[in-house]
This record gives sequence, structure tokens and C-alpha cells, in this order.
Amino acid sequence: MRLTAENTAIVLDSTADLPDAADRFPNWRVVPLYVRFGDESLRDGVDIDPAAFYARLRQTSVFPTTSQPTPGDFLACYRELGSYERILSLHVSARVSGTFASAESAAADLGDGRVRAVDTETASVSIAMLALAIQRRLDRGTSDQEVDSLVERYKRERGLLFTVDTLEFLARGGRIGKAAAFAGTLLHVKPILSIRDGEVVPVKRVRGERNAFAELAAALETETRDEPGFQLGVAHAAAPERAEELEALVRERRAHAELELVVGLGAVIGAHAGPGTLALFWFSDDV
Repeated sequence: MRLTAENTAIVLDSTADLPDAADRFPNWRVVPLYVRFGDESLRDGVDIDPAAFYARLRQTSVFPTTSQPTPGDFLACYRELGSYERILSLHVSARVSGTFASAESAAADLGDGRVRAVDTETASVSIAMLALAIQRRLDRGTSDQEVDSLVERYKRERGLLFTVDTLEFLARGGRIGKAAAFAGTLLHVKPILSIRDGEVVPVKRVRGERNAFAELAAALETETRDEPGFQLGVAHAAAPERAEELEALVRERRAHAELELVVGLGAVIGAHAGPGTLALFWFSDDV
């Protein structure tokens, strides 16, 4: 079967941090996860946007929790996309969320073989960048085999690095993974983290915000290339000044590459990473 933007839909969950995906592409949809403050449950990106979430986080003593969409949430989305012959459903790492399992369950319940659920083994802008790479192929026509090959290469080659102000949010949310090795470090020591094999992993510890930013700048120099077809992304959690500085550096040092996305982290990712998070994402895609 030849896959095109007319016959193939892409479904993301809200951890991809692209709430306007359906406005950008008619064949895209986003299924929201939930963020809870006590007994109040809010749909990420629908009932609460990043600005409202971080404002509330500063004002409340209630630590937010999160939960995945139900299979019924995904089933409703898949049925809405009934005119599409194929649905590629791309989701946050199964090692940190039950979202992928819910999507798989809904695909099985649908029972018509149209849906392929994908565990991207990553999170946030990294999911969105994979979706954009797939969309580029849909726009010119592609196949299941080419998409499969892209997904496997993406898992091997995509890169991301992020720094958080504190490990408290990752630890309390149970998403700290191997980065637990950095727990309990001294005040003002900033952890540099990545995601490998679907799990948060420690990379380095540095002292102070400027040194943390310098690590992202160093990764830009050593891990990325200034050439057409090289894709980059920047994300932040209530840290617009830092994001603007990183964006300016990317545009200066990688003028021939493409800065695909600069986004604020949504409520669910923000609930686990915490305010002050800054991230850099990259992938070479010379389609």
C-alpha cells in the first residue's frame, strides 16, 4: 500500500508537546493525557495550557500527578479518523507511561488492522520530530517498510539532552530511572540528563545554571551538523529566557540546519521535569 497524507493519519499523545498538531496538519490528532491536582483531573493541552499549569504550580502545595489516556480515549480518536486507511499512533516511551499500552488496546478493540501503535522510546519534542519526519515521507508518498526503517533509525540516532533545576519532580513522579544516581546532590548542582532505551539516564553534573547551559551548547557543537536535512528542536518549562538564548545559539551556529520546533513543555511533561527545564533535540533526516 502506498501511504500518503490523504490516506494515512498520525496520532500523537500530548506528551509530544504539540497541542496545535491538528491545526498544522489535517491528518494529525492529539490524544491528551491527564494531570491531576488532588481530585481535579484536567486534560493536558485542552483543559490546561502550559502557562496556566506553571502558574498553578507556583501557587499550590498540592503536587500534581499524571495518568495516561484510557483505551476509550484512543478508540474515540481512531473512530473519528475512519476515512483514513492507515493510522500511525506515536507515543511516549512505554518504560515511563502506560499510554502506549492504552493505544495498543484501543487498536486491538478497533479490530480492523488500520492502526499501528509505536513505542517511540522517547518523549516530548523528540516524538513530534519523528512525526514530522514521517509526514515528510507521506507528503511525497511512502510505504510501511520505509516508515518502519525510519522509526528504527530514529530510535538509534536521534539525540536529546536536557537539564532540570531539581530532580524532585522526576523522583516524586516515579520517572527518575537511572538518573536516581544523581539524587541527593548538593544545592546548585544541575543534572544533565538524556533518554536512552526509553529511560531517563544521567549524563553529567555541573554547578550552576550557566554551566548547565554550556553543556547544551557543547552538545550543539559536537553532536549536530550545520547542513540541510539536519533537524533540531528546543523545549523549555517556564524558562522562556533560557529557551530564547538556546534558540539564538542554534540559529547562529546551525544556520543551514532546520530548527523545526521551539515549544513550551506541557503540563504532563512539566509535572515530571519541573519548572526551569531546558532541552535540545536533534536528528539527521535527509529525505
